[in-house]
Amino acid sequence: MDIPHTLKHSLMIASLLALSGCSGGDDSAPATLEPPSEEQPAQGSDGEESGADPEESTPGDDSGTEPGEDETPPEEEAAPGDDTTPGDDTDPESPQGQVPTLPEQPYNYANIELPEHYTSNSFNDQALFQHAAIDQDNTPDDNPITDHGATLGRVLFYDIKLSANGTISCASCHQAEHGFSDPEVLSRGFDDELTRRHSMGLTNARFYDSGKFFWDERADTLEEQVLMPFQDPVEMGLTLDELEQIVAEQTYYPALFANAFGDETINSDRIARALAQFVRSMVSTTAKYDIARAEVESATDNFPGFTDQENQGKRLFLQPITLANGDRANCAGCHVSEAFIGPVPNAVRGSTTATNNGLDADSTDDLGVYETTGNPNDIGKFKVPSLRNIGARPPYMHDGRFATLEEVIEHYSSGIQPHPNLMAPLITSDGEPARFDFTQEEKDALVAFLHTLTDETMLADEKYSDPFQ
Repeated sequence: MDIPHTLKHSLMIASLLALSGCSGGDDSAPATLEPPSEEQPAQGSDGEESGADPEESTPGDDSGTEPGEDETPPEEEAAPGDDTTPGDDTDPESPQGQVPTLPEQPYNYANIELPEHYTSNSFNDQALFQHAAIDQDNTPDDNPITDHGATLGRVLFYDIKLSANGTISCASCHQAEHGFSDPEVLSRGFDDELTRRHSMGLTNARFYDSGKFFWDERADTLEEQVLMPFQDPVEMGLTLDELEQIVAEQTYYPALFANAFGDETINSDRIARALAQFVRSMVSTTAKYDIARAEVESATDNFPGFTDQENQGKRLFLQPITLANGDRANCAGCHVSEAFIGPVPNAVRGSTTATNNGLDADSTDDLGVYETTGNPNDIGKFKVPSLRNIGARPPYMHDGRFATLEEVIEHYSSGIQPHPNLMAPLITSDGEPARFDFTQEEKDALVAFLHTLTDETMLADEKYSDPFQ
């Protein structure tokens, strides 16, 4: 494969930098682009999706250097072939001076092979999964995932220079090892102020059918969503003009933009498109669930490789449970498809697919989707997240109130509250909140099953890691 001219130029620069001790290690013949930026995760003022977004939607290194402000080592003569001018005196040894280390050929983001259970729906029973995951793909025709586009998105996602004081990136609040979420209840923005809501995990955001993002669904598309954290006064604190300027000041971006879009033009639209491509590429297909699922015809079959407890939990999750009053309900009615994200529109009242799952009897602290729509029927409703990688990303719910999966299961077993907008599947025929009344054995089985949805292989994949380390 021919390497674009712009990338060849950057690779030559990288080689020279490597000789002076400035390159990182990568066993796939990495190409270090050019000076400046280390990163860390960042996120949105409501702790949701930041630079990337479910109910369950980036940390920072405070170097004290403002975005666009370079530390000043003694001037050195530019190396041959180095287009860094003598006035570009960023210290490559400082956190602000780090450059991304990337493979000579981009990782595969565009042609991820989806397993059959993502592309077909084996269920006819409307109480079970109602869609194939692929049917819920929100990728727009004008922004398909490309290898170079997602590579650019990865660098943008991890670049801490893209915040008001150079301390926060999208990844600060969406940490790979924590399921692209934040282990803290609320995340901290560039000025150490706390976000309003818990950070959402990003896995399988591609398969959220409505395409709306953030807990309150205020972003209509992923492309719209990824720009909002940059502009949030708590999260990253920039305007789009400032964002474009900071990106343009980094010498490693022109080649990346040229590879992704055909020329070096840098603007917020391209930033959004690249970030959205990177986030949509975060698809989980190698969890214990997927490996076992590939060996059977239906998700309702006993899975080889699962323990008896995990298979029991799967049955409880998938199949309708008879409640005390004779009504039936199940978990898969809301977390639809084998991407485990949903729900379907007919499961909720109103135009949104966000839900109220009975966390509270009222919504005085957070009105949820109502803040976006102004529709009283949306008070207390929040976006439903994918359950993929759920074991890696406590705490849970929009406010991070549950520290463990055991607490989440207990909520559905005995704690659902009678909110006026409680979703219909959680209301019994006599108008009361559903009570699943799980036994301790059943609770343990459900938790065991949910852990099979965590994809450690995907979370540790180099292509989703910090290129500045």
